[in-house]
Amino acid sequence: MPRKQFDLIVFDWDGTLMDSTATIVKSIQAAAKDLGLPIPSREAAAHVIGLGLTEAMATVMPGLDQKMLGRMLERYRYHYLSKDHELTLFDGVPELLDELSQQGYFLAVATGKSRVGLNRALNAAKLLSTFHATRCADETFSKPHPAMLQELTRELGQDLKRTVMIGDTTHDLMMAQNAGSSGIAVEYGAHPVSQLAACGPLFSARSVPELQQWLNENA
Repeated sequence: MPRKQFDLIVFDWDGTLMDSTATIVKSIQAAAKDLGLPIPSREAAAHVIGLGLTEAMATVMPGLDQKMLGRMLERYRYHYLSKDHELTLFDGVPELLDELSQQGYFLAVATGKSRVGLNRALNAAKLLSTFHATRCADETFSKPHPAMLQELTRELGQDLKRTVMIGDTTHDLMMAQNAGSSGIAVEYGAHPVSQLAACGPLFSARSVPELQQWLNENA
């Protein structure tokens, strides 16, 4: 039976599959504190989640010279990696991915993480063999540029119009728009619901089970 709308389902990682928003925010704030820099608010730190790390730090800490930006990146990595082993998938994510896989969808990840960081996270979550393809911010253009989705569909022989991007930030939804794909928001991650709604997602899920139900009925 032909699918209703999609053949390829692409997930963001942090704040969408992995419950890591608070850890990323605290790591950004701790890095700034270490260097005696103004500590960004939770909202400001959360807003840059999903961007490539260098772009995220340059955005949340504008005006830093290259040397200080490099130190900020080093301190962020130190704090994040000290908590990395404690991070877990959101409740229901393994079951969601298992069901989608059994139904024959192509599954992919498009993330602001580095390749090393994503591979480490996939290994820890026992998901290395779950996804057909993945793209990271240090391999191509950062969100909201459409390159990640363009490259994933090309690699998997899929159609952008039959691809959906699922994420917790406006960066994810804007990338989907820029690529000519559909976007689904999840409301339990980094960006406020009002900002997600302004991007006009096809659906906005309050929880993983709600996302799973919608995909079952509509995807």
